[in-house]
Amino acid sequence: MNSNHSHPKQGFDPEGDVPDDRPPSKSMLKRAMHELQDLGEQLLAMPDARLKAIEMPERLRDALDDYKRTRSFEGKRRQLQYIGKVLRAVDAEPLREAVATFQLGHAQNALALHQAERWRADLLREDKDMLTQWVAEFPDTDLQQLRALIRNARKDAAAAPEQRNGRAYRELFQYIKKTLEAQDSASAPQADVAQEDDEDDDR
Repeated sequence: MNSNHSHPKQGFDPEGDVPDDRPPSKSMLKRAMHELQDLGEQLLAMPDARLKAIEMPERLRDALDDYKRTRSFEGKRRQLQYIGKVLRAVDAEPLREAVATFQLGHAQNALALHQAERWRADLLREDKDMLTQWVAEFPDTDLQQLRALIRNARKDAAAAPEQRNGRAYRELFQYIKKTLEAQDSASAPQADVAQEDDEDDDR
């Protein structure tokens, strides 16, 4: 018997290149189930407000809500399996797109916070060049206000631990963060215009 010949009852890989009318293998079904459970976990990790904005069958929404109300580890494990089963009966692609959009925005927010933290650390250093660099990148800066924020944050950091309140440190961070956000908002329309110009040139 040819060892390469597959038994007709054996499953196949639906992602393979050769079309086959046999049912998917147990390993493929198991992998697909795990992927749906992963999608369920990703949905559960989203904030409630974002989750409510996603269109989904009520059966799935109820299953997600039941998971959040479950307290025991074993109960959560079983409920997650149930969520995976519910997802098998719905179109999961729009849900995957919603998760991807959320994760992308979350990553961009994390990057913006990291940039603000880096700028704060640089500006608090005793290095006048950093302030000069900031003004070069953000020429509309209220320099007097920024210097006052830096001075107050340094004074707070130099105080005894029991006398620090961190307020000036947080205010400096918020000022930097808002400045970065304003720059991003101002540059976004310019990018859209540039893209439209490129599209016009292609016509």
